[in-house]
Amino acid sequence: GGGRGMKVALTEADLEVALQTASTEAGAAFGDDAVYIEKYLEKPRHIEVQVFGDGFGRGVHFGERDCSLQRRHQKVWEEAPSPALNAEERARIGGICAKAIADLGYSGAGTIEFLYENGEFYFIEMNTRLQVEHPVTEAITGIDLVHEQIRVASGGGLSVKQEDIKFNGHAIECRINAEDPRTFTPSPGTITHFHTPGGLGIRVDSGVYSGYKIPPYYDSLIGKLIVHGRNRVECMMRLRRALDEFVVDGIKTTLPLFRDLVG
Repeated sequence: GGGRGMKVALTEADLEVALQTASTEAGAAFGDDAVYIEKYLEKPRHIEVQVFGDGFGRGVHFGERDCSLQRRHQKVWEEAPSPALNAEERARIGGICAKAIADLGYSGAGTIEFLYENGEFYFIEMNTRLQVEHPVTEAITGIDLVHEQIRVASGGGLSVKQEDIKFNGHAIECRINAEDPRTFTPSPGTITHFHTPGGLGIRVDSGVYSGYKIPPYYDSLIGKLIVHGRNRVECMMRLRRALDEFVVDGIKTTLPLFRDLVG
């Protein structure tokens, strides 16, 4: 998790060192030093599919998210739908994932993750939970995934069928981290001023405020900016404005990084 224990071996000579380093990191981080080997893709996209199962043989998918923009193998920018997939690829991978969930008798929320390159999907893992980036899926479907998760857990089953799930527009999420935007080193300290953007299609998920002290011990995520538009162009325009309105003083954050990305 979190990008730890991942190493690349480009040659046979690299393999022994990479295996040992990955095993040591995994043991320290997770209490299990087991590792596995997979094909290295040089320029993949990170694509994940949001799924739900009712535990009784029904499974649905809520489309995909593109999480290719990362630092240290950790996501910083997520969007839906993926600009890299066409309608046929989207329907194919979504259908495969929904069928897998149904066949497994899976219950609850899940995310099936892939690397995508040259028209092929390579399975990475499945996370059996709602993820940090689930709001972009909520934005383009209009469905409250937390409510859906609670409904399934309480025995109420799924509230929607696959044909009920419609996709509308484009959404992007930026993870606002308390980090130097260039080196990504943590930036603990006191937030002296905190102001969030607002307006149509703008959502901010955060628990910090002016005067909040960020400790050095935990994950650096302090907020999520989620923006929705009728298409990717409108979404980017709203995102640019929202980033300009977002103010976090007293510490360094990744806001300048996102401002550079959207131009």
